[in-house]
Amino acid sequence: MASFAKATAIEALDSHTYLANFPDDWCIGNVPHGGFVTSCFLAATALHFSTTHASLNQPHTITLHLTFLRRNAVGQARFSFRDMKLGRRTSTVHVALTQGDEKNAEPCVVGYLTQSNLQTETGVSLSTSWQLFPPPVSLKSTKALREGEDENWVHSVGEHARFRKASQKTRWWVPRQGQREPGVADEWLCWADGGKSTQSALGVIVDQFPQLVEIYPGTQPLDAFGNDVDAEKKRGRKPNWYPTVLLNLDVKKALPEEGVDWLFVRVRAKKIQNGRMDLEVVVLDEGGDLVAISNHVCLILDADRNMKRSEKTKGVDDKKRRSKL
Repeated sequence: MASFAKATAIEALDSHTYLANFPDDWCIGNVPHGGFVTSCFLAATALHFSTTHASLNQPHTITLHLTFLRRNAVGQARFSFRDMKLGRRTSTVHVALTQGDEKNAEPCVVGYLTQSNLQTETGVSLSTSWQLFPPPVSLKSTKALREGEDENWVHSVGEHARFRKASQKTRWWVPRQGQREPGVADEWLCWADGGKSTQSALGVIVDQFPQLVEIYPGTQPLDAFGNDVDAEKKRGRKPNWYPTVLLNLDVKKALPEEGVDWLFVRVRAKKIQNGRMDLEVVVLDEGGDLVAISNHVCLILDADRNMKRSEKTKGVDDKKRRSKL
């Protein structure tokens, strides 16, 4: 079982090429978890700017846009960088993730990331009236969460743990009386191994939440263990797979270098239709300060689409093959 730090370890091949290794236990089915892949992009970019462009002093990704072209696979992954713009306040790079034979490999994920320094940036700052609506249910304390003593929040055990291996890396607490409205899910989240959430972990954090399709209409009560009281009716139901088409990330705040234990996450879908949905993910710290906003476009597919290994997934180069997604 690979810890987050070990699983996202990045090795530099040269000034603009980096290697990662995607382990099986960070997968959904046979495919590496999209949030984990996003965290690897963040980790590779942080290394690129701490080495190749160290003089710029831009350690933080402030924006990220990823397009997932083809499924990833367990094993070695290569990140190739192109410096699109290097500036005093912000710099932007294009990053392509490929797997398989280097000469014939096609990009699996491509993205643009913008770097800056969240600790030294200055400029106009104004308060706004923005707040979460409906407001989250009140929290006694995160200590009470962990000890099961909060009257409003309860630890949730997600369905299909063997299929959603990556989802077991975090623990989350959800409203005891069910989510506030359809298409919305709130959670308090921490790492299952006791680790802390750092800046590169935001990729995982914005992609770890109760699946809105599976908890719809989102008002079912939970038992004392955080499980759906109607779970018996659902037992034996096949899992869905929700592959990411694109993922955007807007980082508002630098987390402490040592990381934080807890983060609050709200995910909301505005429209779920024809096997496709949007997701808006808002991340707050324990003090209620906005840490990051993320937007996703996802497909809703049967898990069988995930589990059918392509030749490329087995490690055989297959340049002519095109994704069926």
